[in-house]
Amino acid sequence: MKLAIMAGLRLGMICGAEVIDVTAALPWPHDADPLTAGWWRRLCLDLELAAPALTAASVDPAAPRTALRDARLLAPAVNPSKIVAAASNYREHVAEMHQVQERTLGRVEPWMMDFDVFLKAPSSIAGPRDDIVLPPDQRGNEIHHEAELVAIVGAGGKDIPAEEALDRVAGYTIGLDITVRSKADRSRRKSYDTFSPLGPWLVTRDEAGDPADMVIELERNGVTRQRVATRDMLVPVQEIVAYASRIMTLLPGDVIFTGAPPGVGPIEPGDSLRCRISRLGELEVGVR
Repeated sequence: MKLAIMAGLRLGMICGAEVIDVTAALPWPHDADPLTAGWWRRLCLDLELAAPALTAASVDPAAPRTALRDARLLAPAVNPSKIVAAASNYREHVAEMHQVQERTLGRVEPWMMDFDVFLKAPSSIAGPRDDIVLPPDQRGNEIHHEAELVAIVGAGGKDIPAEEALDRVAGYTIGLDITVRSKADRSRRKSYDTFSPLGPWLVTRDEAGDPADMVIELERNGVTRQRVATRDMLVPVQEIVAYASRIMTLLPGDVIFTGAPPGVGPIEPGDSLRCRISRLGELEVGVR
């Protein structure tokens, strides 16, 4: 299934060129308050329970339908408890960061070249039709695009074994980890409002298939800047999930960025960024 969040926090299912409102088929009350949104976390937790009713609603001729081109889609993540992000997870990106840091910091920070995870503010999430807004207080610093595969946590848990980790994922979406290149802490540089665009929808893990068998591509103003196969991750998705869960309990609906491919570079006002990931779709956002 491809599940989208629509205006009013309605739940939609993508079927061809339409988005079908299946909110009424949820087996629990729908909460339209984005500060609570318990229905979304419950859906991530019990997706298999809800799936039959949602599928049936999607073929009901009475279900409200909107042309996809006209639908106002929001980020397919509602008030997660946290955004976990992986750093230094592609060998070629680690290599290019030596040059980026020499240029932007005047030195290389060796500790930043090792794989690890860090947190981003959930308030940095933006939707697939929202612009990235460059912060005025960072004029003079480079701000970079990082196109990434994003996992949305399902059952989650603590100390998850790697061999069970993919079963604890609800599905996948496309994300951009927008980053200020400065001497500030990682979380600070990546947590400005609109610095975590997500979308256009959540593809459930059964439909998305193997997360190690995808291709990530990003175009800036029509020019390809990033292209990588997810099999080239130094730490695969299941091990990212397992590692993160040893540090912090992963809760339903949490968001996991899986690491930036090589080819990161500056963005400027007026830019258009288009990111594609195999079987997940396409995310296109502007910059202002």
